[in-house]
Amino acid sequence: MCGIAGEIRFGSGIADAAAVSTMMRSQARRGPDSCGQVMRGRVGLGHQRLRIVDLSSRSEQPMVDPELGLALVFNGCIYNYQQLRDELKALGYRFFSAGDTEVILKAYHAWGTKCVDRFKGMFAFAIHERDSGRVVLARDRFGIKPLYYSQTPHRLRFSSTLPGIVAAGDVDTSVDREALHFYMSWHAVVPAPWTILKGIRKLPPATVRTYEEDGRFTDHLYWDPPFGETAEDKKRSEQEWQEMLMSALRTAVERRMVADVPVGVLLSGGVDSSLIVGLLAQLGQHGLSTFSIGFEEANGEKGDEFVYSDLIARHYSTDHHKLFVPSEDLLRELPGAIEAMAEPMVSYDNIGFYLLSREVTKHIKVVQSGQGADEVFGGYHWYPPLAGSNDPVTSYARAFFDRDADRLNRHLGPDWRNGGSLPLDFVRDHFARAGASDPVDKALRLDSTVMLVDDPVKRVDNMTMAWGLEARVPFLDHDLAELAARIPSVFKLAQGGKGILKDVARKVIPAEVIDRPKGYFPVPALKYIAEPYLTLVRDALSSRTARERALFSADYLEGLYADPTGHITPLRGSELWQVGLLELWLQQHGVG
Repeated sequence: MCGIAGEIRFGSGIADAAAVSTMMRSQARRGPDSCGQVMRGRVGLGHQRLRIVDLSSRSEQPMVDPELGLALVFNGCIYNYQQLRDELKALGYRFFSAGDTEVILKAYHAWGTKCVDRFKGMFAFAIHERDSGRVVLARDRFGIKPLYYSQTPHRLRFSSTLPGIVAAGDVDTSVDREALHFYMSWHAVVPAPWTILKGIRKLPPATVRTYEEDGRFTDHLYWDPPFGETAEDKKRSEQEWQEMLMSALRTAVERRMVADVPVGVLLSGGVDSSLIVGLLAQLGQHGLSTFSIGFEEANGEKGDEFVYSDLIARHYSTDHHKLFVPSEDLLRELPGAIEAMAEPMVSYDNIGFYLLSREVTKHIKVVQSGQGADEVFGGYHWYPPLAGSNDPVTSYARAFFDRDADRLNRHLGPDWRNGGSLPLDFVRDHFARAGASDPVDKALRLDSTVMLVDDPVKRVDNMTMAWGLEARVPFLDHDLAELAARIPSVFKLAQGGKGILKDVARKVIPAEVIDRPKGYFPVPALKYIAEPYLTLVRDALSSRTARERALFSADYLEGLYADPTGHITPLRGSELWQVGLLELWLQQHGVG
């Protein structure tokens, strides 16, 4: 719902007000309704506000409570803030505003860093303790809200966007070799704490970091749910699991209607977004605003799923809006979508969400979206081969990774090769962690806590917030996710994936939306790179700055130019778009 920024000087010194202002201005589109800045000696905090909860000026940020000696900047929404407010009032706390921001301040004072355990929602925040000088950073369980930082021995800067930190200057913007290997191997996923730039990192999800005045810090991972059945769960029937799941889903979508403005739905026509609409209808929502997008066909591949989104819109009599994007419009709007990326992201969904969000903000400021269901309920094609696999790491990498280490070293320029084993080692170490014994559960845990954060979730945040639109993701309700982690994988893998979710959906939405091939935001023009997109990508990769960087082998690039459609990754992505998007992003932001 906002953008936050700040600078903390360690030991002594005065925080740079101009740097904080610059970071704020760079993310003004995240919070176009108002802005504020507080400078107190070695600490400076800035905030751009999108008014969603408590529309009055009493909830403006940075929020300072002199009585408690706390100052806060916060991005997100705490859906259970009203219940927490009542609990805090019973403890004797007095409130001067009616929103969730002040609830965070009081909750922190009452319960310290353990306050995050009580929050149901999405958030990234920074709290400054006046008396101790401590600064606390925190991020929600699924990393729905971003938090980037740049740290030196003398100061810390943080921001909701990576380009915000770049704009403030005094940071190493060269390409990080290890992050490049992740990007090229793991379908552009660069896990925390890495980013594609050496001098900028991101706080991992579900993490509270506490900085002392001298710069020393400690991290606390406050959420790491175990996967697999409990002793009690082993006695449950499939019917009981379905009933529990239905109840948790209703709660998740109902929570995300908490707002002082109308809330709509991004309706792709798939099971996940359609189920959100159906559940909201059951909960009594009428005249719900829904939104869909489509693109031109390319290479015989259809570019929209309007037949299914129209079906749901008619069935529930929603106030439906469709956006069709001709190819020439797509080309014209690409630079804006790339600029909106906090990090380079290759998914074709980016341009879809970017343009759809622009349309949505003509009508409303908050939407629910279906991201996360595939990672939480086992909807992807690489999960079934893992069931019973004797080598789940290899099975996972074979289905998901764009390249193995040998191909990676052939594709990268000579100065960027170093064996390329880090991405696979990362997966191997994650799979080896305790708390998930089943190979499918190991993959679901990795995808829901790492891959999801730095692909679908980041994509939705970046593209919606580029237009001042708040997106809420009920399938990432942590209570729902904890339940899903306990459901036996056989129920999740049934019916080609998300089996138990589909069974629940059959009780809510028309079967035609469920019993069909899996869909996604198709943008064929960016999968089958032909003119004029081929020229766009080739010009970027052959530019002087790209040649000087020499990230990629010249022979590899020539092969891509000669046959773009012949180089498609296991996840049906274009290798040419992958390398071209990275170069376009670096040039767009003037880094690397």
